[in-house]
Amino acid sequence: MNTDLWVPLLLSLKVAGWATVVATMAGIAVAYGLSRWPSRWSDVVDALLTLPMVLPPTVIGYYLLVLLGRRGWLGGWLQSHGISLVFTWQGAVIAAALVAFPLVLKAARAAFLEVDARLEQAAAVLGLSPAAVFFRVSLPLAARGILAGVLLAFARALGEFGATLMIAGNIPGKTQTLSIAIYEAVQAGNDDAANILVLVTSVTCVVVLCLAAWLVPSGRRHPGRRSA
Repeated sequence: MNTDLWVPLLLSLKVAGWATVVATMAGIAVAYGLSRWPSRWSDVVDALLTLPMVLPPTVIGYYLLVLLGRRGWLGGWLQSHGISLVFTWQGAVIAAALVAFPLVLKAARAAFLEVDARLEQAAAVLGLSPAAVFFRVSLPLAARGILAGVLLAFARALGEFGATLMIAGNIPGKTQTLSIAIYEAVQAGNDDAANILVLVTSVTCVVVLCLAAWLVPSGRRHPGRRSA
């Protein structure tokens, strides 16, 4: 592979990796809260948090610009402290994490609902703290379902284009991810580079999807389902 083609690949892996970490931590926390403390607003909150999955990526990118741009209320505050996220790889991480988050949320919430509540109650009766119940009972039992969502989130973050382009731009070697590099190669008529990048992206996503499909059935076979 041409040396120049390694740069967007490595950058995409870095962005997708960090984005997946952020989406996973936030997704697990929110999913656990929604599954363990349900209310009449739970489905509304779930629907709002799932919006990045269905909104056009350019709309998400616009929201991020409004929020994190120099004139945005958060971006302006960060700018006053010497921090700028627009046109940086960190901005690309935020965009990718935002679009990947619903995949972790949905998978984690479903996985936590599959955990038998009686096991958690028994652990609490034996003296485990709520944190210990979560890390020693709930999370291990839901791990396979959550991991499937994490893999899907990584694949989604790796292929993110629209929101990333709007918030991070297209700066070779700095913010040009695989999907943006493919778009630029096609626009420039560089079919060889485009073919290689498309092949790398496709193979990676197929492997991730196969792993996710292998993990999902175990959650469906779990005998314990938490009552509503």
